Amino acid sequence: MTIKRIGTGPRMSAAVVYGGVARLAGFVAEKAVGKSVKEQTQDILAQIDACLKECGTDKTKLLKANIWLTDIKTFGQMNEAWDAWVSKGNTPARATVESKLAAPGLDVEIMVEAAV
Repeated sequence: MTIKRIGTGPRMSAAVVYGGVARLAGFVAEKAVGKSVKEQTQDILAQIDACLKECGTDKTKLLKANIWLTDIKTFGQMNEAWDAWVSKGNTPARATVESKLAAPGLDVEIMVEAAV
């Protein structure tokens, strides 16, 4: 089987496709850094859509999602954006936890896997 790497850098790839599964790295806000958790989540989900497309799949084929929030009290804000985005009837297995993130102004990180 061939391994396909997308967005490969010196430390990591944005995604790795192998064995019929696209495994995306954790995505954080790019355009919405420092904004609300809902806005950061919307930014992240747009990035995920683009990366899934590059992998040859989409959100209807999500298998798993891991979500990190710097403050679990913002769970509702994140879910507002998530619920508007996720494909109804095709929801993945999901875990959400509170954690410190890599830099100030980043309050959400999302990592997904999808069938290809």
